[in-house]
Amino acid sequence: MSSSDNARSRTITWELPVLDPAELAGMSGLDYLRRGLDGENFRAPIGALIGFRPVRFDEGVAVFESTPAEYHYNPIGSVHGGFAATLLDSALGCSIHTMLKPGFGYTTVELKVNYVRPLKLSTGRVTCEGKVIHVGGRIATSEARLTDADGKLYAHGTTTCLIFPLGEKR
Repeated sequence: MSSSDNARSRTITWELPVLDPAELAGMSGLDYLRRGLDGENFRAPIGALIGFRPVRFDEGVAVFESTPAEYHYNPIGSVHGGFAATLLDSALGCSIHTMLKPGFGYTTVELKVNYVRPLKLSTGRVTCEGKVIHVGGRIATSEARLTDADGKLYAHGTTTCLIFPLGEKR
């Protein structure tokens, strides 16, 4: 059997996340993220690439979901760790974003991921919930858990983010 007998293809479509800087600067982080929950305004190309979507944003909380697919697999027959890390990074960062005042942004400084068990196609839909631990003037931390529909843990992580005024040269 040749490798072309097993070939698959996937087409990805996304919209550029072009933002009006004045609009972004005038909204709290929570208001900005919540406007994306309608599906129309969630324009994160990484969401289209990996295949995940936001579920809920509350003060200090961000929840995403996805379903492991064949195209997430690594060569040893399980979902690549980058899939879980991407979901964790999104939930961790967005939980912090929900706490930001208008005119502020953030960037990840450090990401720590712990893998507990492998994800597979049979895992089904997974949910990643991030929760803020601390938000200061310049540094914020959060934690997140990646679980299946039964609440079984697959990975967990923490992050440290730098908070900065939008428009500030870094």
